Amino acid sequence: MLQVTLTSTTVIVIVLFIAAVFLRRLWQGSTVALLVGLVAASVVEVCDLLILLEPDRLVTLKPLCLLAESCLPLSWLFFCATYARSWRSRQTSPIFWLMLAVAVVPLVIAGVMSPSELLYSPDFATEKLLFLPVVGYWFYLTVMTILVVALCYLERTYVSLERPDRWRVKFEVVGAGLLLTVLVIYYSQALLYRSLDMNLVPVRTASLLFGVVLMGYSRVCRGGTVALQVSRDLAYRSVVVVAVGLYLMVLGLFGTGMQYINWQPSRSVLVGGAVFFGLVLVVFFLSEGVRRRIQVLLHKNFYQKKYDYRSKWIEFTSRLATAKNRTELESVLLAFYAETFSVRGAALFLREPHDGRFRCTAHHELELEDVVYEQQAVAEQLPDCNWVVALDEAETKENLWQPFHQRHCSFLVPLCFDRGVEGFIVLGQRVYTQEQVTYEDFDLMKTLAHQAIGVLLSRKLYTDLVVAKELAAIGRVSTFVIHDLKNLMSSLGLVVDNARDYIDDQEFRADMFETLDNTLVKMNSLITRLQNAKRQPQLSLIETDLLQRAHSAAQQAVNPAIDVRGEPVKVCADEKELEKVLLNLFHNAREASASEQAIVVEVGAREQAYVRVCDSGEGMSEEFIRTRLFKPFETTKKKGMGIGLYQCRQVVENHGGRIDVQSTPGQGSIFTVWLPLATQGCDSECVDQ
Repeated sequence: MLQVTLTSTTVIVIVLFIAAVFLRRLWQGSTVALLVGLVAASVVEVCDLLILLEPDRLVTLKPLCLLAESCLPLSWLFFCATYARSWRSRQTSPIFWLMLAVAVVPLVIAGVMSPSELLYSPDFATEKLLFLPVVGYWFYLTVMTILVVALCYLERTYVSLERPDRWRVKFEVVGAGLLLTVLVIYYSQALLYRSLDMNLVPVRTASLLFGVVLMGYSRVCRGGTVALQVSRDLAYRSVVVVAVGLYLMVLGLFGTGMQYINWQPSRSVLVGGAVFFGLVLVVFFLSEGVRRRIQVLLHKNFYQKKYDYRSKWIEFTSRLATAKNRTELESVLLAFYAETFSVRGAALFLREPHDGRFRCTAHHELELEDVVYEQQAVAEQLPDCNWVVALDEAETKENLWQPFHQRHCSFLVPLCFDRGVEGFIVLGQRVYTQEQVTYEDFDLMKTLAHQAIGVLLSRKLYTDLVVAKELAAIGRVSTFVIHDLKNLMSSLGLVVDNARDYIDDQEFRADMFETLDNTLVKMNSLITRLQNAKRQPQLSLIETDLLQRAHSAAQQAVNPAIDVRGEPVKVCADEKELEKVLLNLFHNAREASASEQAIVVEVGAREQAYVRVCDSGEGMSEEFIRTRLFKPFETTKKKGMGIGLYQCRQVVENHGGRIDVQSTPGQGSIFTVWLPLATQGCDSECVDQ
């Protein structure tokens, strides 16, 4: 019996599909919903087969069949709404939640009501018809409505995918759409006739079988599912809508014509024929070649220009701007070329800086990693770097580009900079080979290439600049370290040389140990300064007198020219760190001033406490203060490291204060340290800023 063969084959295919999903471990939410929907559909098919074979078992098998049918709308709605999308409950629209709530209604009805309240059949063995009371009518009407909504979600998802992704999932979408369409047609009888004709079960089973085969082929042979990336073509969609409308009109005229000639074939033949020709129409319009032909037809008859250059340029620059690194940048570039010029893949070749060879650095559905070109050979083949090479022409078959011709590549677009070739883009086989390529195609290729090479080189130059700055900083630090170490080694060398002659002299030994101690202190200080160059100090805040800290720092400076004035002011500060800041400012002021000039230090309070250090040195320009004064490893001193003021500002800011600088070239500088007043006491615990 045909129905037995169809149902058995369908169940076996569904089991194999589920096993393939288990082996590939594709556990997205949409995949789980798809498996639930397929299991429910297979249960419906098995139950209906048994009912058709043994009509007396209608009452015993229909409850399980109704429960499986009630699972179809919920599972297929969730699958179609989340297919190729990252589903997040917080970002889901209220309409989807409403549809999910409606999809649960059939499941509740099937669970709480008996089959006799949903359907009945006075003479099922003869007619194979199931009549529906009011509750059964609304049950199947709800099922059909949700399946129509799921079909709309699936169509909207497919038309929103990029061209390579549409190619990858085309057959899966066709298979799922075929199954949903046939289910809608089958359950639409409830709306039209308040009955279900089980004579259509063979058509439904065959559609389920064919749909699962298409979905299995798509997942196994074409790479599985994809992620949605929005891209719409309104004109093309309008053509498809017109074609579908014409198809429906033809079906209506065909049905009317059959009434006039008194030809009344069985309903199974009519529905099966409509589904078959509809499937042919869908596959026809999903073909990339047909899609490109329609676009060319639209360009020829409705537009003056082949491309909307403004929209293409905006889209191109927007995609490049979204790339986070060079790898993403190259991938976005090649994908845009492949989509714009309707080719099957693209590859990017760039010139290596160390040997000048051109190697494939990125590819998009076109494997060319094994192809390498010498710089001289490319220069000979591309004397005019602004000329796009048509690789599918006869004269390119035996020259340097033969490897590209063997892979059916169509065009080679040079990437030129400063009248030299920095690389080139190879475009794969054209989807629609009969399309006539005009100057508009070549102009757009070259224009995009100019922008692309500029962005690629800018990204490369930025990376090189960052590396160069890091190396320069390391070089400056190493220079200072080597200078200080050289001085320390000189002192140690003198001690070693003199120790051979004066090691027994007690005074020499005392001087030697003092020199070693001083050298050790200086080396530890050097290491500490380097370690803390970018480290936030740990502060132990206590209430202290700012004037007293200034006097203490002046004593450590051992400089009688420092004149500390002012009044006692209480602040919350780390005494040691604060004295280090003041000591550093005193040393800088002393080095900037003449030996006989006094350094005036003033301590006071306004809204905040302050310490003002004034010198009469050479001063600094406003530009130097703004761009270099507090920058690490920037210094004008011959023996400086450029990290003293940088650390001072870090310490002061961690206290909640700031450092202000006023300076006039030739007249001196004023450094003012502002600190919060200790008005509410201090926290004695350590604060790690």
